[in-house]
Amino acid sequence: MNTRILLAIKSLFFSLVSVTLLVSSAIAGEKTQIRNNASAKNVPLLEFNSRIFPEVATNGMVVSQESRATQAGVKVLEQGGNAVDAAVAVGFALAVTLPRAGNIGGGGFMLIYDNQSKKVNALDYREKAPYQSHRDMFLDEELNVDKRKSRYSILSSGVPGTVAGLVEAHRKFGRLPFEKVVQPAIELARRLPVTLSIAQSLNARAEYLSRDPETKRIFVKGKGDSWSVGEDFKQQDLANTLSLIAKSNGDDFYRGKTAKKIVKFFKESGGLITAKDLQDYRAVWRDPISTTLGDYQIFAMPPPSSGGVHLVQLLNIVRQFPVSKSGPNTAYTTHIKTEAMKFAYADRSKYLGDPDFVKVPVKSLTDDSYAERIAKRIDLNKVLSPQEIKPGQYFDQESPQTTHFSVIDGDGNIVSNTYTLNFSFGSGITVPGTGMLLNNEMDDFSAKPGVPNAFGLLGGEANAIQPQKRPLSSMTPVIALNKGEPWLATGSPGGSRIITIVFNFLLNRLAHGMNIAEATMAPRIHHQWYPDKLQVEKGFPIDTISLLKQKGHNVEMRKPWGSLQSIELQDGVFFGFADPRRPGALAKGYFGKSN
Repeated sequence: MNTRILLAIKSLFFSLVSVTLLVSSAIAGEKTQIRNNASAKNVPLLEFNSRIFPEVATNGMVVSQESRATQAGVKVLEQGGNAVDAAVAVGFALAVTLPRAGNIGGGGFMLIYDNQSKKVNALDYREKAPYQSHRDMFLDEELNVDKRKSRYSILSSGVPGTVAGLVEAHRKFGRLPFEKVVQPAIELARRLPVTLSIAQSLNARAEYLSRDPETKRIFVKGKGDSWSVGEDFKQQDLANTLSLIAKSNGDDFYRGKTAKKIVKFFKESGGLITAKDLQDYRAVWRDPISTTLGDYQIFAMPPPSSGGVHLVQLLNIVRQFPVSKSGPNTAYTTHIKTEAMKFAYADRSKYLGDPDFVKVPVKSLTDDSYAERIAKRIDLNKVLSPQEIKPGQYFDQESPQTTHFSVIDGDGNIVSNTYTLNFSFGSGITVPGTGMLLNNEMDDFSAKPGVPNAFGLLGGEANAIQPQKRPLSSMTPVIALNKGEPWLATGSPGGSRIITIVFNFLLNRLAHGMNIAEATMAPRIHHQWYPDKLQVEKGFPIDTISLLKQKGHNVEMRKPWGSLQSIELQDGVFFGFADPRRPGALAKGYFGKSN
């Protein structure tokens, strides 16, 4: 019998035959269990007595925050598409099925591992500030930030990058015709049965969506009415726009009929995006940020995402301490993680921005010696106040409504993608005749250095508004290899907490030996330097909270956050897990044979 089929049978019936799959883990060392030169130690990936298990497949896996989008990706794999084809299908489908975050009017970041070249590629399709934008465009007469303008007005929208990004990824790595991978999204736009998740999000945000006439026409039911599960949600304008994008290989969005509608609307509404802004937009390939933990090489996005830099920085700091021995969510481990987060977010406030406009000290921030100096400043018995932590003082000089999806195909190609409109449903403004919601990503710039944005994040001169600049982001898509072979894809929405969500997950997986389902479900923590609050999820141990308070932590219990979408490939078997913190997420495997 074929080896792959045998593996499938074993994996599907592991609960009956107590099959245990082993994965090498970088958990060893005297000072810490996570070191670059750690010796491998076998830790069970799945055990018969695990509390929760991921989904299993034999020839590919798609995981996203919305079930129909996941199914669109799996359908493309079944048609002979590769991971990038499936990812493009998911990206466009989410614009239909998850309108609060999925989009063609926003932007994001994509990591692609090409198993043929053995290389991880980083694609930046973040929005850009229009040519007519300027540094003080959101300041009032008294030089205070006008939050309405920066978050809810037509001026809040950056030049969209999603279409360019998905087209560019497909151009370089796609296998199927572009029209074919967009087709599932077009069909969904023509008729989408309403799920509980869609009904809840549309009904809950009805007042916000009613501010704009076109948005209200599409997304809000009649007066006194609300969306019901099972009824049809038809987005014909969006279907037409997607059809034009499919037929023109994306060119229509930036130069054709759709572009003209966008430009006309912005001109009539007092916005800044012009035909030149659209025509000149390009997605950009960049070099990923990476670090090595034992046998594992972890790749993440470089600036203008702050995710990769600070994920590596956090891992470098925490591995100076024996957190594996103390276990997850203990007072010791949580204290170390929290203090490390403060230093990382302090650095974010000053140094991170668009590398095409400012020099970002990536090498210094991710250097091991910098992490060692920070580690020496961490007091095991008490907290450091934000005032005691200054950006970069220890190195040598040199939304929450976002969504993530992951794909790994049968050939070992990987896609990890995070994109966003910023707020839930973006600015709430729809371009007439397109069905497209606009982003409000201009709020991610530092409208006034030193003044927090909508997520409470402080920013500096490096992230000030400039024409054609890309705003700083916390999006953190991750790809990891095990001994040079494809292993993991993960990422999450969560606004300023995205970095720490991914950090918590990786630490749970690598330092604490959890499988990806358990690593996802463990209660999360977050601290971002300012405000001085240690946020912990519901379900976090009460006794640990008590001990943390004794050390001086200002602990704040919060409702669950984030939505990790993860896939792990081990010994020819695919394991996927969709975070249930948000309804409608789905991990679905492909068991057929690639064409």
